Amino acid sequence: MKYVAIAGLMTAMALATAAVAAPPAQNVSGNRHPNLAAAQRLSAQAFQRITAAQQANEFDLGGHAARAKELLEQANNELKQAAQTANANHK
Repeated sequence: MKYVAIAGLMTAMALATAAVAAPPAQNVSGNRHPNLAAAQRLSAQAFQRITAAQQANEFDLGGHAARAKELLEQANNELKQAAQTANANHK
């Protein structure tokens, strides 16, 4: 009975986390930086696919999917910084 309660709690926490987590922002100008903007779009698509995989597997992916989503967010931030650096260098 104890294990069932723990499993239920873990599932509820995973669902709450998934409900809050949003795909990475797409905040790079496609006009100024089409390749970086495309990379951001693909990052958002990957994030959505991971979310679908989590839901299909009832979030039982050992935390790896959640970590992949964190890394996508980190990559997305780096893409934004790359665009900002390019903007600063080409005033």
